[in-house]
Amino acid sequence: MSMFYGASKEIRARARRLRKKSTKAEELLWEVLRNEKLAGLKFRRQHPAANYILDFYCHSQKMAIEIDGPVHDSDWHEESDIKREQVLKSLGIKVIRFRNDEVLFDLNLVISNIKEQIKT
Repeated sequence: MSMFYGASKEIRARARRLRKKSTKAEELLWEVLRNEKLAGLKFRRQHPAANYILDFYCHSQKMAIEIDGPVHDSDWHEESDIKREQVLKSLGIKVIRFRNDEVLFDLNLVISNIKEQIKT
């Protein structure tokens, strides 16, 4: 199975559009992840996978990193996030979540947590 896990053309097109509209937290974390700066791993941003778009994805680790803003506090989004994680887990993808504020105000801790999750 490809690293896109059967993502449709529509999902892929939406991912391309989202790459042009990053949040401040996404931009900050991307500076750490891009160009294999973190542990020599290749990360992709706004990566299409199945019916979802992952904020960041490392295929060699099968690891997604999601940055959640306040919209994820609603009951609907919470349920949606749980379902999304179940689907991704069934594809063998591990999901790590951080809040926007964690990335913006404690980036070193976020990086440390990501490094802990990297398979050796």
